[in-house]
Amino acid sequence: MTFRQFAFRNVVRNKRTYAAYFLSSAFSVMIFFVYALFIFNPDINKGVTAGEAIQLMTAAEVIMYVFSFLFVLYSVSTFLKSRKREFGILMMHGMTRSQLNTMVFLENMLIGVAAIITGIGAGIITGKLFLMIGSRMIGIESLPFYLSGKALGWTIGAFLVLFLCISILTTTLVRVNKLIDLFQAGVKPKKEPKVSTVLSILSAILLITGYYLAATTTLQTMMFRILPVIGMTVVGTYFFYTQLSVFLTKLLQKNRLLFWKKTNMITISSLAYRLKDNARMFFMVTIVSTVAFCAVGTLASMNVMNKEFQDNYPAAVSYIAKGEHPIHEKNIQQIEQELKEKKIDYTTLKIPIKFVEIADSSDEYAHAKMPVIAFSDYKKSSEMAGYSFTEEELTGTDALALLTSSIETFDSETYTLKQENIKLLQNKATEHVVLPYQIIFSEGLVISDELYQELSAVSTDTFTGFYTDEFEKTAGIADNLVENGVSFAPRDDGATIIDSKEFAMTVSGTLYHLKISLYRMMLFVALLIGAVFFIAAGSFLYFRLYADLEYDGRLYLTIKKVGLTDSELNKIVSRQLVLLFFVPIIVAMIHSVFAYMALQSLFTMSIATEMIIVLAGFFIAQVIYFLFIRHHYLRNLKKTLI
Repeated sequence: MTFRQFAFRNVVRNKRTYAAYFLSSAFSVMIFFVYALFIFNPDINKGVTAGEAIQLMTAAEVIMYVFSFLFVLYSVSTFLKSRKREFGILMMHGMTRSQLNTMVFLENMLIGVAAIITGIGAGIITGKLFLMIGSRMIGIESLPFYLSGKALGWTIGAFLVLFLCISILTTTLVRVNKLIDLFQAGVKPKKEPKVSTVLSILSAILLITGYYLAATTTLQTMMFRILPVIGMTVVGTYFFYTQLSVFLTKLLQKNRLLFWKKTNMITISSLAYRLKDNARMFFMVTIVSTVAFCAVGTLASMNVMNKEFQDNYPAAVSYIAKGEHPIHEKNIQQIEQELKEKKIDYTTLKIPIKFVEIADSSDEYAHAKMPVIAFSDYKKSSEMAGYSFTEEELTGTDALALLTSSIETFDSETYTLKQENIKLLQNKATEHVVLPYQIIFSEGLVISDELYQELSAVSTDTFTGFYTDEFEKTAGIADNLVENGVSFAPRDDGATIIDSKEFAMTVSGTLYHLKISLYRMMLFVALLIGAVFFIAAGSFLYFRLYADLEYDGRLYLTIKKVGLTDSELNKIVSRQLVLLFFVPIIVAMIHSVFAYMALQSLFTMSIATEMIIVLAGFFIAQVIYFLFIRHHYLRNLKKTLI
C-alpha cells in the first residue's frame, strides 16, 4: 500500500466524521458555481437590472468564499483535535513529523477536490432550475442554461486555492506532543469548568442593553446605534456561552430538589462541561445563524413595500410643470395617449403650487423659496388617491408640513415670509403623501385657502396627477421623458441645478418594477447565502457531536454498568442533544427578533408576519435536522456500548 492509498483509506474509513464537512463544502461550491453561471450568462445583460444583479452576485461570491475559508479552517482544526490518539499510534510505529504533515495535506486536498467535483456536478444538474427561479425572482426573461468556461474556471480555481491554502495551513496546526499526551488526549479527565461572576454579569448587562437599544431605536437613531448594538451583542453572546451559561448551570447544581431528581444529576453535571467545551462552537453557530436569519428576514420584509408603495406614490404618474412652456402640453398628451394604449382607466387632477420667499425660519435647513399648496387642493388630491380624509381645515397662519414620504418625521417650525412678515406656524405634518419626494426638492407647506389666495408667488408650478388602481401597468410609460421612472427638475432656490429639464415627473409603475426586481434579486441572493450559513451552522454541531462520541461512549458505558437502562440513556442523550442543537438557534432567534424590532422603524406597516414565517421556517428545518442526527447518533452510541 502506497502512502497516497493510506491517506485515501483514512478518509474513506472516517467517512461518518467527514460527511458533514464534505457535504457542506460541496454545497458551498455548488452555490458559488450557480452564481457564476448567472454572472457569466450572456443573456443576463438583456435585463434592466442586469448590472445590479451581477454586482450583488459578485458580492455574494466574495462573502461566501471568505466564509467558506473560515468554515473549512474550523472544520479541519476540529478533526485534528479528535485524531490525536490516532496520530500517537502512527508516531509510535515510526511515522515522522513530515510524513504526518504530508498525510494531513493529502487528506484535506482529497476531500477538497471531491467537494469541488461534487459541487460543480450538482450545480450543472440543478443549474437550469436555479436559473429559472433566479430569473423569475430578478424579474428578467428566463435564462437558458449556458455552461460557461469562465464559470467553471472561476469556481475550480477559487476553491482549489482555498483548499490548497487550508491544507498548507493545517500542517502547522498539527501539534506533535509527547506520545503519552497524544494517547491520553481523549482519556484524560476534564477539569472542572471555572467561571467568572464579573464576566457573567457583564454578559447579561451587554445583552440586555443591546436588546433595549434595538427595541427602542427609531429612524433617526438607527444609524448611530447599529454598530454599538452589534458590538455589544457579539461580545455579550461570547461571554454568555463561556461564562454566564456555565454560571447558571452551577446554580442548577445547587438546587438539590432538581439536581437529585432521577437522571438530572447526569444531565446537568455533563451540561456544564459541554457548555464550556463547546462555547466557541455555540458562539459561532449563534452568530452565523443570526446573520442568516436577519439577511433572509430583512429582505422578506420588503414584501410590505407593495403595501407602502401606493402611500408614497398616490398618483400613478406625477407631473410638475415649471413655468409656462409648450413642452408641458405635449408631454401631458403623450402620457394620456400611452395610458389609453395600455387600456388603463385613470382620472386626473391639476393643482397649482406657489413658491414664496422665506425671510427667516427656525428650520436651519429651510430653502430661500418654499412651495406651498392650498388646503382644499391637498384634500382633493388625498381623496383622489383614495384616502379617507379626516383632517380639520386650516385657519389663519397655521400650516402643515407637506409629507412627501410615509417614513418622514417633522418637528414644529416657524417660517417668516418676506411678504408682510407673515409668520407660518407648522406644528404637525399632513397625514397623507400627495406629492412624491422626487418631484419636490425642498420642504413644502399646506396652508389655508384664504392665506393661499393672499400670498404673492415668486413662481408657480402646476402639478398634474394621473390616478389609477392599476399602477403596476404604468411601467414603461413615457420612457423618453424619465430615466428609471424619474425625471428631476431644477431646484430654483439658488442652489446647485440638479437637472436642466423644465419639468419633474415620476412613473410609479416603473419605479415599483425596478425596486421589486432589486428586492427580489437581493432575496434570491440572501436565501442561497442563508442556506449556506445555516447548513454550515448545522455542520459545526455535527462535528462537535461526533468528535465527542468516543468520550461519551466511555461515559455512558460506565454509567450503564451501575444500572442505566436504554430508556434512561435515550432520555439523557435526547436532553443533551436538544440543548446542543437548540440553545444556539434560540439565542440566534432572540437576537433576530430584536434586530427585526429595530428594522420595524423603517416601515409604517407591521413586518411581524414576514418575520414569524422566516423564523418558523428555520426552526422547522432545525427540528428535522435534530431528529435525523439524534436517530443516527443514538444508533452509533449504542454500538459502542455493546
